[in-house]
Amino acid sequence: MTQSNQKLLKTPCYDLHLEASGKMVPFAGYEMPVQYDMGVKKEHLHTRSQAGLFDVSHMGQLKLVGKNAAKALETLVPVDIIDLPEGKQRYALFTNEQGGLLDDLMVSNFGNHLFVVVNAACKAQDIAHLQKHLPEDVEIEILEGRALLALQGPKAGEVLKRLLPESADMVFMDSRVVNFDGAECIIGRAGYTGEDGFEISIPAEHAERITRLLLAEQEVEWIGLGARDSLRLESGLCLYGHDIDQTTTPVEASLLWAISKVRRTDGARAGGFPGADIILDQIVTKDVIRKRIGMVGLGKAPVREGAELYNSNDEKIGIVTSGTAGPSKGAPIAMGYVETKYAVLDTEIYADVRGKKLPMLIQRMPFVSQRYYRG
Repeated sequence: MTQSNQKLLKTPCYDLHLEASGKMVPFAGYEMPVQYDMGVKKEHLHTRSQAGLFDVSHMGQLKLVGKNAAKALETLVPVDIIDLPEGKQRYALFTNEQGGLLDDLMVSNFGNHLFVVVNAACKAQDIAHLQKHLPEDVEIEILEGRALLALQGPKAGEVLKRLLPESADMVFMDSRVVNFDGAECIIGRAGYTGEDGFEISIPAEHAERITRLLLAEQEVEWIGLGARDSLRLESGLCLYGHDIDQTTTPVEASLLWAISKVRRTDGARAGGFPGADIILDQIVTKDVIRKRIGMVGLGKAPVREGAELYNSNDEKIGIVTSGTAGPSKGAPIAMGYVETKYAVLDTEIYADVRGKKLPMLIQRMPFVSQRYYRG
């Protein structure tokens, strides 16, 4: 093992991945499984038809404690946190003064505290951001000793109901603290695949036992980072650092749905977050140079991140930020940015792949139907 590998962190499920012949790769400072013996395509299709289990313990898990926690966090995101009901979670965005995106995150309200999950690669930066901006009466508790598993797929609800009957009445974006086989776990009915599913935060000392319980169910298979990426892309979900970053505003990123009405220009608590003037002006004027779009290839060759996009006159108009073969879609799919005037459904554009211009059609995302459980 090289010195650089020795510095990589391991999740509480690391030994289970080795046991399952997981192919381990460096990812966000951790040794993570990119795939197992089944292979990326079969793992992807299994999640779409059965239930896949993902180790996402590399993500950052935090508690914000204090009666003013919601009010304080709301000053950093263009999202309604103050009125987030207890037992519910919401997708949020950290913005900077230029209106760019520092990270995307999930926030759950548990009454006496907020539970926050941030991206692995942004974890240290996000914690520093919170420590700098939150008032002294809001305590930031970093939950170091917990695993985080995602159980995803059309059979996920059925599987978890057998092991944890009280999960059955949860709907999409519900959050709950439960006793799962003697462990105090935090579960949310959500995920990153477009399928029904749950994210389960488990104390590290119970992680192996509970993971084995889940894997013992006939519908459940380990799924690696490779299929996680193709599943989220088919579902039109952004990957931070690729499809969104500090130079991208929510309007450019086509994330208007993530900006709560109460925080917009005519809302009761308009603005009050970093970059608000820029973002709110863009919403009203629609004056942005580029927009995030989805594309479906008209041929068979996949188009990868970094491929340049051209119009019919061979003029460069944008770039691909994510691309995959689209196993469920049955066609190559990608997302990326183009000059706003080209961001029109059914427009044919061309991706440069090793000197060949491959035709792609701008299409609505998600590329496959999202199947979240709403009751």
